[in-house]
Amino acid sequence: MRVGFGLLLTGASAAIAAFTPKPPVYPPGGPSNEVEFREKFPYNPGPIPRGRTVVTIRPSKDDHDDVSEELLHGLKKANSGGTLYLPANQKFVIGQRLDLTFLKNVDVRLDGTIQFTNNVTFWQEPTNLWHYPFQGSVSWWKWGGKNVRLYGDGTIDGQGQAWWDGLNGQNYTQYPRPILFYATNLTNFRLEGIKLKNSPDWNQLYVYSKQISIENILVDAVSTNASVYPYNTDFFDSINVDQVSVKNVWSNEGDDCFSPKTNSTNLHVDTMYCNHTHGQSMGSIGEHEGEVSIIENVLIENVFLMNGANGPRLKSWAGPHIGRGYINNVTYRNVWMGNSDMGAQLDSCYFNIDSTECAQYPSQVNITNILLQNVTGYTNGRYGRETGIFTCSSNPDAVCDNIKLVDWDVRSPCGPAVISCDGIKGGLGVPCYNSSSPEVKAAAADTC
Repeated sequence: MRVGFGLLLTGASAAIAAFTPKPPVYPPGGPSNEVEFREKFPYNPGPIPRGRTVVTIRPSKDDHDDVSEELLHGLKKANSGGTLYLPANQKFVIGQRLDLTFLKNVDVRLDGTIQFTNNVTFWQEPTNLWHYPFQGSVSWWKWGGKNVRLYGDGTIDGQGQAWWDGLNGQNYTQYPRPILFYATNLTNFRLEGIKLKNSPDWNQLYVYSKQISIENILVDAVSTNASVYPYNTDFFDSINVDQVSVKNVWSNEGDDCFSPKTNSTNLHVDTMYCNHTHGQSMGSIGEHEGEVSIIENVLIENVFLMNGANGPRLKSWAGPHIGRGYINNVTYRNVWMGNSDMGAQLDSCYFNIDSTECAQYPSQVNITNILLQNVTGYTNGRYGRETGIFTCSSNPDAVCDNIKLVDWDVRSPCGPAVISCDGIKGGLGVPCYNSSSPEVKAAAADTC
């Protein structure tokens, strides 16, 4: 999510004022940090395959020694069957934008560190970044091509602290921040083992791409300034993407842990640990007038959500100038959460739309065939005893059907849990109450 910095839950926001933050928690048996994650899920990149031409480039002498041209030349030399090798204990500083959309049958073995310069003023010049026309998306580099592998024990460092420090409430048009890894028209891509560190904005954005595999990845975006938050540092975002697999990931950042957007299909997440995030989100979609957006055929399983804002979450836009579309056939299975603000949410009044405007301009996105199975854990009481909010669109042309909770057991420390539901055709399969009911009002007010 990049459209703003608050998290407003319709019908429950009034409860925030009385909330007492709870200490962080982690899954029984861990992990509680990336070191423990690596112990639980070891990664060994192995030797560079025999028969591949190995290309190396000189490392940077210091944090200002730009080797962008050398990296570009090395990739061109390794293209079509070779490996660009960036060894451990070496740093490769990037200080100018790179077009890497020519890649074909090439590996990048990263055991060292690729580090982008933190010259915010330089990077914010329009010609110094690549632009994609969605919510002001920009990046230092763009990857594209076919049969590409980026793997190893190394790190890609965005030096996000300088960007977060300068944000100061500005939106993405006033203060564009680079996405750490941006790919367009990329087919059969594997990202393995790498640590994505301190992205100024989203960690990954894939557009017009397919057959994407992301495995054994570490993500860390944590501010060292207590008064500055690493906003909008989503782990994954996608637009016009098909066939994505995500497996064995530790993500410690400040926004959505997984967030496919417009026209994302056939997605599978298996075993992901999300700390301090906004949860596993579908969307948002339906933002742009005249646009048809879909998310379809998604399986999210074996996911752990700790100390964050949400668990499973589905988001569609409301307002006077919106698009239409659908979210269909999405399963969340075997999800555990601890110290979460909210257990699960279906939000058809996105983004930060009050109930009056949402009723006047309701979402035009259908939500169908959604299953939340074996979702367990506990919230932190920020929204009282309310552990689920499911708000379907009041638009007569927007269908909200076959949304079920099976083996749901998300509790509140404040007392007996309550789920609110509005406009759900056929119910949720568990007891739920209208958001204006006495049961929900009492539950939302009962903070602890």
